[in-house]
Amino acid sequence: MHRKTLVTLSFFLLLPSLLLGCSNKKVEDPSTNKTPLSKTEFFMGTAVSISLYDNKDEAIIQKAFDRVKEIEDEISINKEKTDLDKINDASGKEAVKAKDTTFEIVKKGLYYSNLASGTFDITIGPLVKLWSIGLPEQRLPSDKEINEKKALVNYKDLELNENNKTIFLKKPGMIIDLGGIAKGYTADEIAKILKENNVSSAIIDLGGNIYVIGKNSNTNNPWKIGIQDPLKPRGDIIGSITAENKSIVTSGIYERYFEENGKRYHHILSPASGYPYDNEIAGISILSDYSIDGDALSTTVFSKGLKEGLELLETLPNVEGVFITKDKKVYLTKGIKSSLTITNKEYEIMN
Repeated sequence: MHRKTLVTLSFFLLLPSLLLGCSNKKVEDPSTNKTPLSKTEFFMGTAVSISLYDNKDEAIIQKAFDRVKEIEDEISINKEKTDLDKINDASGKEAVKAKDTTFEIVKKGLYYSNLASGTFDITIGPLVKLWSIGLPEQRLPSDKEINEKKALVNYKDLELNENNKTIFLKKPGMIIDLGGIAKGYTADEIAKILKENNVSSAIIDLGGNIYVIGKNSNTNNPWKIGIQDPLKPRGDIIGSITAENKSIVTSGIYERYFEENGKRYHHILSPASGYPYDNEIAGISILSDYSIDGDALSTTVFSKGLKEGLELLETLPNVEGVFITKDKKVYLTKGIKSSLTITNKEYEIMN
């Protein structure tokens, strides 16, 4: 569940391609030839893009990127002496006082671990590190190795103290992994800054965690966002949804994986089995008010499978979902049906 490389959704009425590399430039809107102010920088192992359509003030974008850097400096496990690094290093030894951002993200991650009864678990770090899917060192671990790391994964062994903001992992070798939730938190923080600075039409993209603010100011219509075909490479879509002031997050089996002996191993790992989840789902898109919720839920509902995943989403307020199965069927929560258009005839809406 860690570092899930969420689907980069295709935009209609937006960018021919989301900016790659560090840049600060205006990009043509192909539908109107009006130019948003866009900037992309590399954080958290992914390209982070912000495009402003109305209040085109570079200082606002810079303020947002300054906040992204602050978050990365607190919770990155790839930098030394970050909050998260200190907490993981102290596992089994002592509680560590956390900064507000770290505590808030871990608290939310623990909430969703409880909601999922552990099928989503932010202490899955030992298994993620063992598999290293998407990294040069990725490999198929032995059953012995998997069982050893599984014993270190249990959100119930994570203790938070609200009074003094400390975090404690009870067992040595435990690792908190925020890859299934940190990008969502960051997208929400960017959106907060943009709105506080009177931006009313914008797109935020963190490696596929999409947040749309307001409407497309060039057309005065809701944003139209393509839904990735999970059985094909990035950029192929099955259709689109319309949205405004919403987060759209997608998880799927198609992007980070490796194959060995004819079997594909994707990156969404089960804490119970230690192996990637194997069910009927190929991809899930979550539409929500907050990206941190969509981030955690995209993995949570994937872990539950089609029936339980749909049932869970229907109990949650202001959250909708699109489920795509391996046999090219599309299942929807009730509230999203009117905003989804299927354009790929290979796919069929089933409910």
